[in-house]
Amino acid sequence: MRHSYPLILTVLCLAGCGGDKAPKQRPPALVEARPIATASFNDTLEAVGTALANEQVVLSAPVTERIATINFSDGGYVQRGQVIATMAIAQEQAELAAAQAQALQAKQQLDRVQALKSRGFATASSLDQQLALSNAARASADQARASISDRVIRAPFRGWVSLRTVSPGAIVTAGTAIATVSDISRIKLDFTVPETRLSSIREGQVIRAVSAAWPDRPFNGTIATIDPVIDPATRAVRVRAILPNPDRALKPGMLLTVSVVSRQRQSLALPELAVIGDGEERYAFVLEDRKAKRVKVETGIRQNGLVEIVGGLKAGQQVVTDGVVKLSDGAPVRLAGDKVAGDKPGRAPKPAQ
Repeated sequence: MRHSYPLILTVLCLAGCGGDKAPKQRPPALVEARPIATASFNDTLEAVGTALANEQVVLSAPVTERIATINFSDGGYVQRGQVIATMAIAQEQAELAAAQAQALQAKQQLDRVQALKSRGFATASSLDQQLALSNAARASADQARASISDRVIRAPFRGWVSLRTVSPGAIVTAGTAIATVSDISRIKLDFTVPETRLSSIREGQVIRAVSAAWPDRPFNGTIATIDPVIDPATRAVRVRAILPNPDRALKPGMLLTVSVVSRQRQSLALPELAVIGDGEERYAFVLEDRKAKRVKVETGIRQNGLVEIVGGLKAGQQVVTDGVVKLSDGAPVRLAGDKVAGDKPGRAPKPAQ
């Protein structure tokens, strides 16, 4: 027991000496800050549109008849007026030959009656009767030619032909589709815009479209027409844009996502991480005398990692852009390169934990 007293006194002395040491204070939070600047923002209208051919027609059989020839290949290119298919015309050709013969005979008879009339040997009524017969014969010949022409199916414009579904020798009924001709040198893109956004679009406005088939290739075009009538059921208006399609990458029927830039402007901007939320309110930290002051801000749209600032800050103010999660209103801060008490010369300050 006698030897334990010095040990107890030593422990108490050490404890008393340690109690006089003040707790170490944490350094101010290390943040990044820069003057708030302006950036470009765009009001963008998003929609979904359907691609249509510039011109497209389904060529069908005009009558029930046998197909004589097919003059196109699957997916081939045809010129305007090119014969796509012909139907059997033997009967019509025979009717034309008979009508032409009757017309020739009626013309010759008319010439004789006219000669007789000029010499006073024929009456005016006989001349009129023969003239009517001659006209009727010519009309019959014209009708036969028209019937033959209807059985020769031609391309109304140049374009690309669909896959062939009929063959020569097949008997088709009237209205049977023979080929579809599509002009896809440019694409009509139809989409709808809500009535509330009607003021943000106009004819000639540039649009950007992206398809699932070409996700990394945007297609640019312009608005060509805005439907003058709003659909009362959807309260939306139909808009048609024109997209150049020289390489035929776009196909009729494709679904495309449309972006319309309606308004461009320059506004104050902050990185998204520099703006914090508290319920429906938004705040940023402004540096004043190396202290962070929390300032309420009004925000606009978000684009490219930036937040539009429409109120609460002025151009040139020093704003904390990184490290806001460490801060509270009025908290001291330090920037990169600032010295901290106790740091050795030439030693960079350690970031706050």
